[in-house]
Amino acid sequence: MKKLILLSSLLINCFTSTAQEVETLKDHVYFLADDAMKGRGTGSKEVKKAAKYIKKHFKMFGLLPKGERGYEQDFEAIVRKVIVKDSIRSAKNIIGFLDNDAERTIVIGAHYDHIGEGKQGSSRDSTSYGVIHNGADDNASGVAGLLELARYFTQNNEEEPFNFLFIAFGAEELGLLGSKYFVANPTIPLSNIHFMLNMDMIGRLNKERGVSVIGYGTSPEFEPIFNQIDKSQHVKFYTGYEGRGGSDQTSFYIKDIPVLFFHTGGHEDYHKPTDDPNKVDYESLKGIIELEKEVILNSFQFPVMQFRNTDPEE
Repeated sequence: MKKLILLSSLLINCFTSTAQEVETLKDHVYFLADDAMKGRGTGSKEVKKAAKYIKKHFKMFGLLPKGERGYEQDFEAIVRKVIVKDSIRSAKNIIGFLDNDAERTIVIGAHYDHIGEGKQGSSRDSTSYGVIHNGADDNASGVAGLLELARYFTQNNEEEPFNFLFIAFGAEELGLLGSKYFVANPTIPLSNIHFMLNMDMIGRLNKERGVSVIGYGTSPEFEPIFNQIDKSQHVKFYTGYEGRGGSDQTSFYIKDIPVLFFHTGGHEDYHKPTDDPNKVDYESLKGIIELEKEVILNSFQFPVMQFRNTDPEE
């Protein structure tokens, strides 16, 4: 009887923990993609509010500041779109470091900007100039994943064999500008990076297709890492060999760093005002993060991950 009571207690605690994690992910997305944030356009006061929100959580988790000014790494973003005249806007990456006194570091990233009210370009709705584009999937979902992984690795009572660098990139929508700036001005040596994991649009899982994991071919070590995963215990996924592809991992890939890019694919609300928080699948979002945790933990068996160029031969 005591064993049954203990088992029931463990199951209840597990369910409660899972429900709390889902609610926390929802809180992150609803905050970042609220109408009050006006689409988090680069240079706006609202994107600065988003940066402050991320900094608050990095500090809460005990991450060390690893920008150039505390958690912040400032840079200038140039907007070159037909809709607006050329303009220079202030932007920043938010960077936190988990120091496990290790030689090598895993970088985990997601961009936190979006396209504002459609005035900086990139909207897919020709009638939406001046209308808020909330960017719940793109990329409040990825930031929620970033914050959850930061929470997990700082609070799991384990000293992992790798350090972690958590980066919320600015100005991704203007051409990966935040990640490009970081790799040109790194706050840790690029040669010490184990691999880089990027999350961009992980909130709208198509359960039949699964989540795309791009970058599988950028290190020969990724094959045994993924082969150890029990697919029956995770959301469906499929791998893409190439390292490049429309988001911030590309900036690391071109510096000969192995990368993985998690992405649930395009949808009708992409870069439209209708990309709202109520359309995010929070249970699947949590499932994708659990898959990422296992990938990261499986990578610990390799002291060094070798880079492999996946560009097609010319």
